[in-house]
Amino acid sequence: MSPTTLHYFSSFFLFFIILSHHSNADVGTSSRYSPPYLPSGCFGNEATQFPSSNLFAAAGDGIWDNGAACGRQYLVRCISAEEPMTCIPDQSIQIKIVDYAASAVSPPSTAGTTMVLSDKAFGSIANTSATLINIEFQQV
Repeated sequence: MSPTTLHYFSSFFLFFIILSHHSNADVGTSSRYSPPYLPSGCFGNEATQFPSSNLFAAAGDGIWDNGAACGRQYLVRCISAEEPMTCIPDQSIQIKIVDYAASAVSPPSTAGTTMVLSDKAFGSIANTSATLINIEFQQV
């Protein structure tokens, strides 16, 4: 094999490996909601359902899974928004699903999103003046 052929073959192989890298993360949208958070669609009036960090969310229809989403934990990060400079760079949070967005006591800032983050969770990854962000999320 000539050095040129070997170079092209090596480049193609490296390119193929880079393209075949799989991520377990999904992408979706997120809005935010404010108190009151009780009762929730997962745990009713149980105040201990909320993590001490106050990083929690209501599941949208895409991840609700007939209530199976209750208690699931996700790593979430803001990846983009309509308004530039909305996302806090390199900031990921771990949230717990405690509610169902369609029946949450408080309305979301934008309906129909993948998940509705608590005010604290939303503000941890994005500018709080935003009402809708694009997120990357992964169940942990």
